[in-house]
Amino acid sequence: MKIYFANGLFSQADRMFNAYVVDKIRKMSDDIEVYLPQENGDINDKTKFADSIKIAEEDNKELLDSDLVVAVLDGEIIDIGVASEIGLAFGKEIPVLGLYTDLRQHGAENPEKLEAVAQIGENPFQYVNTYTIGLIKLNGSVVNNVDDLLAGIEDYL
Repeated sequence: MKIYFANGLFSQADRMFNAYVVDKIRKMSDDIEVYLPQENGDINDKTKFADSIKIAEEDNKELLDSDLVVAVLDGEIIDIGVASEIGLAFGKEIPVLGLYTDLRQHGAENPEKLEAVAQIGENPFQYVNTYTIGLIKLNGSVVNNVDDLLAGIEDYL
């Protein structure tokens, strides 16, 4: 099985998180191959130059050759590149597992948090673009922790 791992890669925090999760995925089975874009030095060694077409061609080739996309949905908004990768996967009917770990999603049963939503400018929950989430759910699922992500990957093996 080939997995395309989609997340931002420009901050040290993203690169470290990506490496951490991908290491766990790779340890699941010798039958799993993971493409992690930050490991592709031809296009993501930022001391070198790769134009937009080369980046699109390289990542599209890897994504379209994948059996599953893992998409990290964290951040103030979903990373623009990740959203594009989700759209391409949807169009090619490649399943997507979304990983959304934002702590603000918790407490949906808390009456104070629910009341706050009705007030202008108050939303104690993090917003995620519902169209993008819908594309994922039409051919995949969304989980909120790495252990559930690994279990979700097991379902595709």
